[in-house]
Amino acid sequence: MKHLLFLLSFSAIILSSCEDKRLQTYMANVPLYLSYDELRSSFEVLDAEDMVKPGKICFYGNHMYINEYQKGIHVVDISNPENPEIKAFINVPGNVDMAIRNDLLYAESYVDLLVIDISDPEQPELSKRVEDLFEYIIPPYDYDYPLDEIDQDIGVITGYEIRKITREVYHHPGPWPVYYDYRLESSFSSDISPGAVGNTYGVGGSMARFITYDDYLYVLESSWKLKTIDISDMDNLSVEKEVYLSGSVETVFIADTYLYVGTSNGMHILDLSNPAAPNLLSTYQHITACDPVVVEGDRAYVTLRSGNTCGGTADLLEVVDISDKYEPRRLSSFSMTEPYGLGIDAGTLFVCEGKHGLKIYDASYENSITSHLLASFPGINAYDVIPLGDILFMIGEDGFYLYDYSDLNSISLLGTLLTTPSE
Repeated sequence: MKHLLFLLSFSAIILSSCEDKRLQTYMANVPLYLSYDELRSSFEVLDAEDMVKPGKICFYGNHMYINEYQKGIHVVDISNPENPEIKAFINVPGNVDMAIRNDLLYAESYVDLLVIDISDPEQPELSKRVEDLFEYIIPPYDYDYPLDEIDQDIGVITGYEIRKITREVYHHPGPWPVYYDYRLESSFSSDISPGAVGNTYGVGGSMARFITYDDYLYVLESSWKLKTIDISDMDNLSVEKEVYLSGSVETVFIADTYLYVGTSNGMHILDLSNPAAPNLLSTYQHITACDPVVVEGDRAYVTLRSGNTCGGTADLLEVVDISDKYEPRRLSSFSMTEPYGLGIDAGTLFVCEGKHGLKIYDASYENSITSHLLASFPGINAYDVIPLGDILFMIGEDGFYLYDYSDLNSISLLGTLLTTPSE
């Protein structure tokens, strides 16, 4: 199923243009809206709140920024890894992705981009809102019922109510429209960028749609678009370029001067020698599956996952030789169990396997990685990781975990922030 495509419009239920319209009463998903005025007056810094549905993560300074899916961002003090502490909550309706550069946090809020000053991490301030920078998102709904009419002029859609409605429709029954929120599969963050002179960057994991490099913010939109946003001038943030890529784009990752875009059936490599205009060099193709990518040296590590909206049928870890950026080639492939995000640090590979937990491998054995398991942490829900120095940050459905991997023979849990189940 392709992401966020209006596969069948309401009028597509017509089998004959000659048929009459009739009033019909039926149960449907009726959109619930947040008005644009309410959206644009919603930014607020609140006291610490419990995590319920954590999402993407980004490390900066001594703090971890953790997305609360479509609600906002938790500010977590991790200066003491054994006792991480939520210090504040930034209310950002519709937030899923974020990236950080030079004390500024770039966060989406439905159709808007927010620029948030985090020079004082626990007292963030809104510096700028760029309205209507992103495309209008139709959230997923209960596909057992049709979708009622949508009016984008009212506001952004925050959810749906199943109720009885009466509408004038073509009498002939037919299929209902299907939408998909393309942000869901890549529901965790990445913002790992090489340092440029005068710039400092946040560090994140592998499941990303936002990432910064030099004076630019790169954003994946819909299922095929890479948007380059010039962030050099705060008073004139603008879209510099849009590149259309094949394969249902999902995640972004930067290493050296190259941008790696994970797609549902492969990986694109783009040259960032001119950061304003990413240049597509090559495409590595694999079977259809959701696909985060991380890179170290001349190796890319890719996980492929089945049983999801990407249409995947296999669960794999692939190692790709990217020494020739124009001709990437697969070196090896290994069976996994529901792999999600991953991370690599000095040849140590961290792989999240959802409800099957976290596994850590010695990746120097590139032809037999899964035979060289360093540690395994079952009984947790692992979704994405950030390996940084000697500490691994991990996010999952259960919460936020910190591990000490300074001694690979004795990797240990340092601290946790667990989620609070929603009522």
